[in-house]
Parts: sequence; structure tokens; C-alpha cells
Amino acid sequence: MPEMPTKLAEIVDEFATAPRDVVLELLLEYSDVIPPLPAGVDRDELEQVPECQTAFFLRAEVNPDRTVTTIFDCPPEAPTTRAFAGILAEGLAGASAEQVLAVPDDLYQRMGLAEVISPLRVRGGTAILARMKRQVREQAG
Repeated sequence: MPEMPTKLAEIVDEFATAPRDVVLELLLEYSDVIPPLPAGVDRDELEQVPECQTAFFLRAEVNPDRTVTTIFDCPPEAPTTRAFAGILAEGLAGASAEQVLAVPDDLYQRMGLAEVISPLRVRGGTAILARMKRQVREQAG
């Protein structure tokens, strides 16, 4: 059984062990990780995550070498939601489809975020992960 990528495991550990007052700072740092939509990609080509309080869109693509490429679109005025995507973007960079599918569904709870941000926001982050994994599962076959 594959494990989640080392980089994502390190991020989870960093959050889980950080003092509560530092966790929000870490989240803000990850909100800056999301690159703008690639040229030629339109928001209409991405799947919306309605569970998010903010307009959030994503697409996960399984490449021929089985690595996964993710595209996220989220407005700058939604730093927490952007941070969820930033954590996934950085933690899953270069990951295989199997590694993405091995990411635990309670990722954000493991990071200790449920103690720092609202349950509604954690649910949005969990929905982002679930939709991304579903897209990967559909393509990986």
C-alpha cells in the first residue's frame, strides 16, 4: 500500500507540531503557493467544489507516467481555502496517482487545523481533497 508523499507528510507534521499561534501564519504562507491558472486553461474546464464557502475550482490530471498534476483556482480574498490548495499543491508535487489516493481523508484534522479554524472551513478542505482523489481515481483506472 503506497504512503502519502514524504513532502506532504512533512507538511502535516509541521502543522501538527506547531504552536497554535504559528499555525495561522503557516496557513497564510501556503495561501501564496497557488500559481495563477496556466495559460490556455479556463475556469470552465475545472470542477467547482460547492462545499467551499468561496468559489473554488480544481482539476487533477494523471499524466502518462502516472504522476498527478493539479490546477487550482481560488480568489486571493480566501486565504484559508487557498492554503488548503497550497498544501496539496506543494505536498503532492510530483506524486504518483497511488500516492495521491493514499492521502488520508482526515488530512486536515491530522494537521490539527480543526482546533484553529471553523469546522465549515475544514469541511471545505476535506471536500477539495475528496474531489481531487475522485478525479485521480477515475483517470488512473
